[in-house]
Parts: sequence; structure tokens; C-alpha cells
Amino acid sequence: SRLKASGFFDFRRGTLWSVWSMTDFFDKKELKERRRSLRNQATETEKLLWERIRKKQLHGVRFRRQVSIGGYVVDFYSPKIRLAIEIDGESHNRESAREYDSIREESITQLGIRFLRFKNNDILKDMENVLRKIDDALTTFPLTKGEIQRGSE
Repeated sequence: SRLKASGFFDFRRGTLWSVWSMTDFFDKKELKERRRSLRNQATETEKLLWERIRKKQLHGVRFRRQVSIGGYVVDFYSPKIRLAIEIDGESHNRESAREYDSIREESITQLGIRFLRFKNNDILKDMENVLRKIDDALTTFPLTKGEIQRGSE
């Protein structure tokens, strides 16, 4: 299968890329060890959120951890609904990190992938609101009724 987007602009390199095959663009082999390392060294907040969204717990939608999209790795990604979720820790408060995050998010959203971003404190102190925002994103995606499984909430 092929990406639906006709291309995307890589802000870091200032180049326009054409359509990539799914395997060329998602979970690139050269990022495999980095993804594995990030999964094995998950932060407390990543573990907490993962326990709530794994195994299709939200509307039957599958999320994956530490997925590479192009040259970037996102914390969580659902290929079915093209939704990326990032959790920002303290390191994301630096100006250089905010700039990098902005460029990364723009590159990924140009592919038609939606992006949700939460801070560590959101996860630690208000998990129900985080889950509600994810739920809102899931239910606003145009799937047929048969594709979204309503759980007992």
C-alpha cells in the first residue's frame, strides 16, 4: 500500500519528498535500534498512558509504541486513524527542543497524520482528561460505525 499524501516538505533539509512506500517511510530499518531502545527505556508517563491505550482499549483502535515516521520517532501511533501522540517531558521546555518539536510535528502533519501532544503533568495529574482528548480525536475521525467499537465506559 502507498501513502495517500503526494509528498511532504522536510523542513530540516528544505526538500520536498515524493510519495514513499509504507515500509520506506514507517518503521525505517535504520531507526530500529533507536525505537527498541526508546521502548525499553520508556518514561513513567509513557508507561502510564500505554497501559490505558494498549490492546485496543479505546474504541478498538490499535496503537503502537515508538514508531518512526520518516526520520522521526513518535511515542504512540495508530496507523488506522493516522494519529500520533507525543508526551513532552522537561527536556521539551528548552527553546531548541520546542523548535525541533515544531518542525517535526509540521513534517508529520503534512502527511495527513493528526498530532496530539501532552505534558508529563497532564498524564500524572489528569489522566482522565488526556483519555477524553484522545477519545475525542478517535471519534472525530471518519470511520464507519462498524470500525469503531464502543466499549463500556
